[in-house]
Amino acid sequence: MSTEETHRYGLLSFITEEFSFERGHPLPLGANVQRGGINFAIFSRHATAVTLLLFEPGVESEIAAFPFDNKYNRTGDIWHAFIAGLDPGVAYAYRMDGPQTPPHSFNPTLVLADPCAIALNGRRFWANKTKQCSDCFRRALLVNHDYDWEFDQPINRPLADSIIYELHVRGFTMHSSSKVSNPGTFHGIIEKIPYLKELGITAVELLPVTEFDELESDRVNPENGEPLFNFWGYHPLSFFALKAAYASEKTSGSEVKEFKDMVKALHSAGIEVILDVVYNHTGEGDHRGRAYSLKGIDNKAYYMLSADGSYMNFSGCGNTVNCNHPFVRSFILDSLRYFVMEMHVDGFRFDLASILGRDQSGHVLASPPLLEQIAGDPILANTKLIAEAWDAAGLYQVGSFPNWGRWAEWNGRFRDDIRCFVRGDPGMVGHLATRLAGSSDLYQQGREPSHGINFMTSHDGFTLNDLVSYSEKHNQANGENNADGDNSNHSWNCGAEGDTTDLNVLRLRERQMRNFATLLILSRGVPMILAGDEFSRSQRGNNNAYCQDNSISWLDWGNLDHKQGLHRFFRLLILFRKHHDLLRYDSFLLQNGHGPRITWHGFRIGQPDWSEHSHSIAMHLAGSTANGPMDDVYLIANSHTEAHDFDLPWLEQRRWLRFVDTSLDGDSAILEPDQLLKLDNQHAYRVSERSVVVLIAKQIN
Repeated sequence: MSTEETHRYGLLSFITEEFSFERGHPLPLGANVQRGGINFAIFSRHATAVTLLLFEPGVESEIAAFPFDNKYNRTGDIWHAFIAGLDPGVAYAYRMDGPQTPPHSFNPTLVLADPCAIALNGRRFWANKTKQCSDCFRRALLVNHDYDWEFDQPINRPLADSIIYELHVRGFTMHSSSKVSNPGTFHGIIEKIPYLKELGITAVELLPVTEFDELESDRVNPENGEPLFNFWGYHPLSFFALKAAYASEKTSGSEVKEFKDMVKALHSAGIEVILDVVYNHTGEGDHRGRAYSLKGIDNKAYYMLSADGSYMNFSGCGNTVNCNHPFVRSFILDSLRYFVMEMHVDGFRFDLASILGRDQSGHVLASPPLLEQIAGDPILANTKLIAEAWDAAGLYQVGSFPNWGRWAEWNGRFRDDIRCFVRGDPGMVGHLATRLAGSSDLYQQGREPSHGINFMTSHDGFTLNDLVSYSEKHNQANGENNADGDNSNHSWNCGAEGDTTDLNVLRLRERQMRNFATLLILSRGVPMILAGDEFSRSQRGNNNAYCQDNSISWLDWGNLDHKQGLHRFFRLLILFRKHHDLLRYDSFLLQNGHGPRITWHGFRIGQPDWSEHSHSIAMHLAGSTANGPMDDVYLIANSHTEAHDFDLPWLEQRRWLRFVDTSLDGDSAILEPDQLLKLDNQHAYRVSERSVVVLIAKQIN
């Protein structure tokens, strides 16, 4: 390094005497440490000038700026350079110049983040503006990939054997009642692994964990003046970099190590990790939004744009990622591969996945290239792929999502049909039977029951407690005059809206929650449970708590002490599902004579009532697996407002034992596996109003 260069760049720890700016290589993209220096590569088809900026971490202004030569440092649409003598420890960003009128959005004064960076200078302290650089989220950090995974690998549990638990990293442990030492972080989840293991779930599905700006909203709660946040994180500013505030340590890149710690610890407990990923839009918004990365790097390539250059908005969030642009397809695949290869993630749930099936003009494709590439990618071959099979523009593809035998779907029809049946709506018995049996109307052709992810509740909507406590949404605290959130909740308050001291209402609500849990966990398909439903978490009637970083969204673990009975109910249902192979048998057809045989009954054997006025059905599940015969299951669901006697199938050399009767209070509602109660009357069972009964046929000596 010359004397002039030393004066210009300073004697910084990450610049050595061998410092030089060289041509570099176009692949791999991002910043990659190589022998003797660091290679930088970034895509931009429409930029006319690219400048690499280097920063000393924590210092506002750059310490070096390297303009890329339009020929020497460019191969096709990739701009690249190798800086010899540069060690990790440096932060970097880009400035891009080019056309500044729509459809382009170049601004040579802006600092822009590398889209492929695995760490950004995001807020390490949640919602704290005072400890960050002015260009927060725009500088990339170089993070050491070295990590001792020991013998960890993705678990690759069959999807049919999964019980998924959806949670928010911050909301799961942020409440003081969680009693963890690192609340609201990846390590906070580690501290709750014994709880997750005892409950029996097999996978956690984490709401978005890549960087987002929690302070992007300037609105306040009109009820108390408190600020509102981007709490859920569905406005990503990166497809690679993890949320810095989810790390307990506040050093650069600690989020990468702590995420790996979490994955390894969950895997050690037999629990898989599924990420909720958002590739359909970004947090850069429409023409009014700030440019953090993609918008300033190549707006026309990364986003769907109308002929006048305005942003298409199939996401409802201001912009739509141009997912089937050839480069953007590769970019998304690189992100997925990174999380599987480097972070050992087991699966992905794709937010508004129907957008990934639109072409560059927004038209729906019959065979979308991106979805096919993801389904057929060899790195992702054993990875769980779960689609939210709709978008914000009215496209609804539950049961028809392009799948190549690989894609599973959030089964929104299961949610709606079960809610309507339990509420007591007419004409729902046939729909209930179809959902209990695995939704063959949706997943029959070349697909299996496990292609449907059954859920009653999720982050988006009412919690289980609120589903039986509110007939209307109560979103006033969101500051949108209660206009946000879904109006079609298919909920019922059981006789009083919200909090009540009426014991009859409270008992009915408990029963209805048990009904929902039983129908969810014992249906064929893959059950997904919303975190906290197992101990009656409430959001006070808010069905769209995306902006509530407070006790509305945080799990109050004190409820667990008061709702031990409901927690036990969930735990025993999960245990039963694991021990009864017929519930998880992943085919609609018998194979070699093995598999579940389902028959339907009503008050009388062989006489199901499918009429509009019927409110009850009985399902007899029998059969065997390769491991031999299984206990029969007889499930009776009655949403009538009065009790009914149901005849029971006659058994030779076996007897009916009661496992579940949701009408009973306390521990009697569900029995331990070794304490099932033999029925005195083997010919009929009286099923109370609004209740579900599960009987098991066992050999009695």
